[in-house]
Amino acid sequence: MKVDFYFNQSGRSPVQDFISGLSKPDKARFKEVYDGVLEHGLECQRVEFRQLEGKLWEIKFTGAGGKYRIAYVLLKKDWMVWLHAFKKKTQQTPKNDLELAKKRMKEVLES
Repeated sequence: MKVDFYFNQSGRSPVQDFISGLSKPDKARFKEVYDGVLEHGLECQRVEFRQLEGKLWEIKFTGAGGKYRIAYVLLKKDWMVWLHAFKKKTQQTPKNDLELAKKRMKEVLES
């Protein structure tokens, strides 16, 4: 599987920025998830893939600091773009996180 990151107009990746602000153990867990998805695709172990809405999906996993989510879109069967990452604090996906991920997905799909 090919995994790319969403980049905004200023050339920054919000997902990479989010990861860089985490503790060392949580950064390592994100790298483990990234490497696992690269190698095993949607068969990656110790994570859960769940559809959020339409073409928007999420990767669910737990790190040392809590539960994390990565919103993504599949551009092709073997090409994924990570759009948004956040720490899960409530039962449902927060509306602002969902709307931001949908906005970024639309940008990626239109480019």
